[in-house]
Amino acid sequence: MSAERVRVRLGGSYRKLYTATALSNIGDGMSGIAYPWLATAITRNPLLIATVAAAQRLPWLVFTLPAGVITDRVDRKRAMVMMDSLRFLLTLAVAFAVLGQQGSLPAPDEVRNVVGTRTGLYVLLLLATLLMGCAEVLRDNCGQTFMPSIVPPEHLERANGRMWAAESVANTFIGPPIGSLLLLAAFSMPFFIDAGSFFAAAALVAMIPGAFRAVRPATEIGKVANWRTELAEGVRWLWGNHLLRAMAIILGLMNMASNISGAMFVLFSQDVLRVTPLTFTLMGFGFAIGATIGSYLAPWMSRTFGSGTCLAIALGSAAVTQFLVGISSWWPVVGVVFAVGTLLGSSWNVITVSLRQTIIPPHLLGRVNSVYRFFAWGMLPIGALLGGLVVTIAGHFTTHAMALRWVWFVDAGIHVVLFSFGRRLLTTERLEAARAVALAH
Repeated sequence: MSAERVRVRLGGSYRKLYTATALSNIGDGMSGIAYPWLATAITRNPLLIATVAAAQRLPWLVFTLPAGVITDRVDRKRAMVMMDSLRFLLTLAVAFAVLGQQGSLPAPDEVRNVVGTRTGLYVLLLLATLLMGCAEVLRDNCGQTFMPSIVPPEHLERANGRMWAAESVANTFIGPPIGSLLLLAAFSMPFFIDAGSFFAAAALVAMIPGAFRAVRPATEIGKVANWRTELAEGVRWLWGNHLLRAMAIILGLMNMASNISGAMFVLFSQDVLRVTPLTFTLMGFGFAIGATIGSYLAPWMSRTFGSGTCLAIALGSAAVTQFLVGISSWWPVVGVVFAVGTLLGSSWNVITVSLRQTIIPPHLLGRVNSVYRFFAWGMLPIGALLGGLVVTIAGHFTTHAMALRWVWFVDAGIHVVLFSFGRRLLTTERLEAARAVALAH
């Protein structure tokens, strides 16, 4: 019975990390409504809106590799606390800036009538999202490498599944409705509450006992390697592992494709689906419902159908759901499509993150993880800019509404190609063989 309780509860340190993640993601869910609505209240230019999305994700391209070296050199818990504290201060600055111009901003349900660009507020938003992205890169990299220090390897899929479910519920089910109500009350309110969530997350992680520096092999103790040497070691390890290399490249192209449509999602929702902040939130419940169920089902699906089959389902379902969103004109239909798509696709994160945490040597986990995420997440800003370009170029040949639909069709087409490659490269046999070898050592 005691062993079962440990298996289910996963320990006090995990509970603190879980709660901190849930709180900060509730704030992120609120800002997920507030930031895009603020961007469209500042400008209606698709390229400028795409640039904000690209700025938020640009650090995944330019800062991910240095963040990996930092992660393997510092106390990972302390770095997480510092980054959440920095995000608290940056979000607080945005909140006060919005408060200062709140009287001149349009009502949230009138942003479609905005003409021109509010340059000063736009520059501040661009700078804040860029710095917030840098903090997010280091914090998330430390968070993923932190997990194996507090959870046994055999429980990582369960721990990651629960964590992913908590993130999804908080980010898309709890946070957005609160954010939309606060947004209707005052444009600045969601930003103030989001800042508070980062402060609470930093405090909770700080309460986890112990120090969490990477444990290096005895042969490396006392040696002082330069950044280039340590980074090169992480690159060599990932590039020499054919399975993780293929997984990183496929995920990078997946994220690029998803952000082609994702960067334009707020304009698509406002101008094609004709949503308000409240109906935008209700539509997003599809993400939460599907992701929550899918995250808890992921370990069962992996055991029943095989981990490789689950990854293929994630790729194939993404192609179908993105196409269906592109031809939709009613937001409840889009919400249902999102629910089905995220339910089938959630296993990707649970399976691949757990695999990385299992097979990468602990002293290299920060660096290899950062190289992996460089490929996987560094494509996000490229996808965002491509989304803005697709809408801008297509707008010269078709209607604005059809131009906004085209980003979903491009997204779906890329996922069709990725499915054909992923089904052959990421098989259950290859994934389980890699896991078995790592556990044997």
